[in-house]
Amino acid sequence: MNLSPSTAIERLAVLFDDLSVAFGPIAVLDHIHARVPAGGWTAVIGPNGAGKTTLLMALLGQVSHAGAVRFGGDGKVPRIGYVPQRMAVDRGMPIEVIEFLMMGMQRLPLWLGKRSALKRKALELLASVQAEGLASRRLGALSGGELQRVLLALALQHEPELLVLDEPAAGVDVQAEHLMCSLLHSLQERYGFTQIMVSHDLGTVLHHATHVIAINRTCIAEGPPQEVLIPETLGVLFGPHKGVLDASLWQPCGRGPLCCLENGGERSRTSEVGIQEKNG
Repeated sequence: MNLSPSTAIERLAVLFDDLSVAFGPIAVLDHIHARVPAGGWTAVIGPNGAGKTTLLMALLGQVSHAGAVRFGGDGKVPRIGYVPQRMAVDRGMPIEVIEFLMMGMQRLPLWLGKRSALKRKALELLASVQAEGLASRRLGALSGGELQRVLLALALQHEPELLVLDEPAAGVDVQAEHLMCSLLHSLQERYGFTQIMVSHDLGTVLHHATHVIAINRTCIAEGPPQEVLIPETLGVLFGPHKGVLDASLWQPCGRGPLCCLENGGERSRTSEVGIQEKNG
């Protein structure tokens, strides 16, 4: 069913309305029409170079674009929290996690009497992501999963209405990814935010997302994961030889989804986090 923009916006957190982004002569996003339902978990998927991060940057107002990014029923920009894919950290930098958070939260220099209040708030944020034990650790000594939880804590400082995450589980182990997904569910219940996440892990998308936007410069498909993560769509998105999900095999297996790769007719159970799209 086609909805007019005014009708759709009232039911959505974000509407990408004929969005295009070009860097010089290169079109990165081409007339994207897609929606982010309010209160849900929207996953953005696609191969490398598809424009997924650029889509988030357009949402955050960080790149120039044609078309529009529309928010909510009243058009008011929501409070937004952002978790980047990676943050370059100088491993030798002698800064503790608590100090990093306090610097990220401060509006005035720490020596102007706000230090104790900022520290309490920073500790509360760390506790909300099960990272209070990291407060006195050096930032450069954190694992990938630990650092992502610290960045998530920082993104929560203003109690966001929209949480934007760019592959928060990239490069982390299975346990860290499972913890991140669990935290996002509990935090969404607590704060009531809408979240939009770029992900390459189709197993995670199938089991956690409520809405999927599949892009490769333009929007290939969008809708519930069970309708988007089908061989026809994935073949168009990633190519016919990249492996497809067999929806009939998706079952709980204790540690994660049960799925299969189809490569040359061979089927095998994938890792605990599900099928991993190999080319992006």
